[in-house]
Amino acid sequence: MIFSKATGVPHLIALGAPVSKLNRRSFLVTGLAAGATAALPATASADPGPAADPAAESAATLASRGLRTDPFTLGVASGDPDHSGFVIWTRLAQQPLAEDGMGGMPSRPFLVLWQVYADEQCRRVVRAGVATAVPEWGHSVHVEVDHLPSGREYWYRFRVGPYVSPVGRALTAPHPLAYGGALSMAFVSCAQYEHGYFTSYRRLAEEHPDLVLHLGDYQYEYTKDTYTIPGGNVRDHEGPETETLANYRQRHAQYKADADLQAAHAAAPWLVVWDDHEVDNNWADEIPEKPEVPQPNFLQRREAAFRAYYENMPLRRTSIPRGIDMQLYRRIRWGRMATFHMLDTRQYRDDQGCGDGYRDCPAAVDPARSITGAAQEQWLIDGFHHSRAQWDIIGQQVFFAQRDNNAGPVKVTSMDAWDGYVASRQRITQGWVDAKVRNPVVLTGDVHAHWASDLKLNYDDPTGPSVGAELVATSISTGGDGADSDPATHPFLKINPHLKFYNNQRGYVLTKIEREQMAADFRVVPQVQAPGSGVHTRATFVVEDRVPGVQQTYLRPVDPSIMAVPEMTVEDTVRLETERP
Repeated sequence: MIFSKATGVPHLIALGAPVSKLNRRSFLVTGLAAGATAALPATASADPGPAADPAAESAATLASRGLRTDPFTLGVASGDPDHSGFVIWTRLAQQPLAEDGMGGMPSRPFLVLWQVYADEQCRRVVRAGVATAVPEWGHSVHVEVDHLPSGREYWYRFRVGPYVSPVGRALTAPHPLAYGGALSMAFVSCAQYEHGYFTSYRRLAEEHPDLVLHLGDYQYEYTKDTYTIPGGNVRDHEGPETETLANYRQRHAQYKADADLQAAHAAAPWLVVWDDHEVDNNWADEIPEKPEVPQPNFLQRREAAFRAYYENMPLRRTSIPRGIDMQLYRRIRWGRMATFHMLDTRQYRDDQGCGDGYRDCPAAVDPARSITGAAQEQWLIDGFHHSRAQWDIIGQQVFFAQRDNNAGPVKVTSMDAWDGYVASRQRITQGWVDAKVRNPVVLTGDVHAHWASDLKLNYDDPTGPSVGAELVATSISTGGDGADSDPATHPFLKINPHLKFYNNQRGYVLTKIEREQMAADFRVVPQVQAPGSGVHTRATFVVEDRVPGVQQTYLRPVDPSIMAVPEMTVEDTVRLETERP
């Protein structure tokens, strides 16, 4: 895997061997760029083959070196845009589901031509270069394109001999001092391949957003017939439960080979962060889901998962993994309009208190416990104090607002969410209040349902002021179709008056961010257990400039064709969120 820094002249950089382990809790964004240099020799580490121009290769010469069919079976992607460029990505794989995780590729490097265009017809080349896909990094290609004008659309593709990739769309952010126009941003999470078709990704692609945030559970680790839904899964995972690098590479390839997911990646640049299933359900730092069940290879498993995640995502070189460590929290600025603070709430957290699930747990309020780790928490609060953005958007994984599921005096909350790390939540919320952040908005995934919430400094005082807003995206497919219901009847909303909306169907959230307001459409795909469903807006919430909290502006009535609208219970909600093998 090679990075090409696009400065007008192709520049080849090869990756060497991974460097030694660094201390996770002190590994800051600012320290990684310098550290990456040591892992990136200035010249290629292996002979890329006889042809210096990938486009000049013939099918016959490629076949003589083991490349016999189209290697662009996993599509293309772009990500992490700034005002002068973005990352473009692909990974070569002739046979995506090969058990060794190498996608049917021979164990040798291949040169890949990349081109960036100013027009959708791919006629006006504005940047071009050559990168090398090497077997050590799964034949993935990450190109950091820069020196482009700000606030523009671009298109890109890759080529190896006669084989040409699909075309993807990317954007540069507005100039740092400009607001630019309205930003169309979508966010998603939780795509269990076995539970449903990725129709939500297809409908999202058709929305033509400017930016997509994936907040975790991009893939799931289970072998087939392990995590099942009522009535049975509609598709099967290939291979065993993911534990090795080959396993994770194969699983990523199975997901990336899905045409609907490819369409969503090609439609817009993505900002990605992981949650738990990219490694192991409910893992925490160096602790697996069930520490009472010996898993002596967990750190090796984590290292393999991190490496495969990087290989398969449009991430910059600052996220190259180092053994069991990977820098994923980072900050992306969209001009003056928005700053995205992308968090990692898995790699640095203390283990869940009192075990997983919903508990009345004294450890949840222990001030020494953290879901982010001290370094990331300080990085985030420092970012609040330096921000001049209209909107400060925190992209992260698990539910931020308090959700008590007990109507009595006992507080029973999820140990895997911020409720299990109350002091962390309090310090960060107080941090944006003290910094006088203009418009703080938390974006969340994980819980397989749409939610909207006001955020408080004191959740035990329902009359106290709101200090922010939380928007939660349902799953792409996890849990199967789900069902519609009247959100006003949900018991969580009655117990927690700061919670304003609930819907248990699949889909995504599509937002329009302007200077005066941020509008969020909770988009719903009624069926994912059969392909081809349409999409509609179930509800719209607005966050107004300098008015903390959410305001509902639209609510679609429950479909009258549903004879008996199910009322969700506390037990139903907990089961749908937490039931795992």
